[in-house]
Amino acid sequence: MKVIQLHHKNNTTLIKRAAKGKRDAQHTLFEIHAPKMLSICRYYIKDIQNAESVMLKAFFKAFTNLKSFKNEGSFEGWLRRIMVRESISFLRQEKHVEFSVEDETIHQDHCSNNIDSQIEVAQIQQFIDELPEGYKMVFVMHAIEGYKHQEIADILSISQGTSKSQLFKARQMLQKKIKDINTTSYGTS
Repeated sequence: MKVIQLHHKNNTTLIKRAAKGKRDAQHTLFEIHAPKMLSICRYYIKDIQNAESVMLKAFFKAFTNLKSFKNEGSFEGWLRRIMVRESISFLRQEKHVEFSVEDETIHQDHCSNNIDSQIEVAQIQQFIDELPEGYKMVFVMHAIEGYKHQEIADILSISQGTSKSQLFKARQMLQKKIKDINTTSYGTS
């Protein structure tokens, strides 16, 4: 098993060297951040090979534009935004994204998440993967990545109401799936 060094002595120096095209610095940055960035791509993209491909494309884009990183905020956050945008771009190119707009008036910011469950993380990821792509994308961006509805609307070129509606519907679907599996597992109704 290969052990990856988690912290570099001087991250700023490493980033500067990578920006100058130093392959060893780029490789070190890749080794440090690739596992987490792959999981971010995987949130959006079901197929692991496609998620890996998107991650590699996003790293290429990041290294190509590394000079634009001004050390304001975290490098990981900057890289994460690139991963999210590349994942969304991939899904759009594959025509997997549809947003239903018929219920834009739903404003349920206080949706309950009080489900008592012993469901495994893999099962929850499967439930998220089964969501329609529009629901899934907004759910991941809001609930996992922490984007606000206005940011989601701007990134996805949708209205803020559509973002809220998609999140509400995604939560409803997930809660139903979790309730169904709890009912099946524990024999309660």
